[in-house]
Amino acid sequence: MNTFKTKKDLQSYLGKQREDGLRIALIPTMGALHSGHLSLLDRATQIADIVVCSIFVNPTQFNDPKDLEKYPRPIENDLQLLKQAGCDVVFMPTVEEMYLQNEPAWNIDLGDLDSVWEGQKRPGHFQGVTQIVYKLFTLVKPDVACFGQKDFQQIMVIKRMIEIKDLPITVEICPTIRSKEGLALSSRNMRLSEQGKNKALALFRALSYIKTHFTTHPPAVLKENAADIITRETGLEIEYIAICESRNLKETQTIDFNVSHVAMLVVWIEGVRLIDNIILN
Repeated sequence: MNTFKTKKDLQSYLGKQREDGLRIALIPTMGALHSGHLSLLDRATQIADIVVCSIFVNPTQFNDPKDLEKYPRPIENDLQLLKQAGCDVVFMPTVEEMYLQNEPAWNIDLGDLDSVWEGQKRPGHFQGVTQIVYKLFTLVKPDVACFGQKDFQQIMVIKRMIEIKDLPITVEICPTIRSKEGLALSSRNMRLSEQGKNKALALFRALSYIKTHFTTHPPAVLKENAADIITRETGLEIEYIAICESRNLKETQTIDFNVSHVAMLVVWIEGVRLIDNIILN
């Protein structure tokens, strides 16, 4: 496993791989790796010759400085996991390496995706996400980039950015990895107590309910009953539950079964913000 900390060294190495005609996959991460990340690695090794994993806690996508400060950084464990999983290249830059002192302002027109759901709740978040992902895309020049379905709106945003910038990159959406009980794996789970993790299982129960009854109940009823499943657990605070068209994340009031839909939710548990979703059809 090759580890690089500078853009120059990374580009020099990958340039040689590209000259040899090797297909490159990129997995952008903020570290604190778990089985969900490793599943992306498994998929990337199936569709590419060289797998690059970046570890960079990107400051521009955090709305709350305290959230940035609390973000876990178990770097030694991350590197061990990647090595065991057969990762080819790890890129671990500093903030100074990725952002110049007089960094030009970044703004990309993401349309409604930047103002609904996560875009509304976390103003500027997706501008920060697209800024760092574009930097990584420009550096690595991957043929394919792998992302987990758990961050569904983020994937839609990155796809929009690729379209706007006309980048020759394929996005591979990999299934959400869950614990055997159903909790979506997340780096933020590290901040939950065991009791909190048990309570968080209500998120998957609520999503599963929506999927099971999607064809027989109207969206308003589905959302109301899903909310009831969550609030039966004490200490859980719902930020939102939404049933949307997958293509544009517009909330639906009546279901068109010829269109793909997704159910998304955000719930606070023990001061930790958890997101989850499920494809409905």
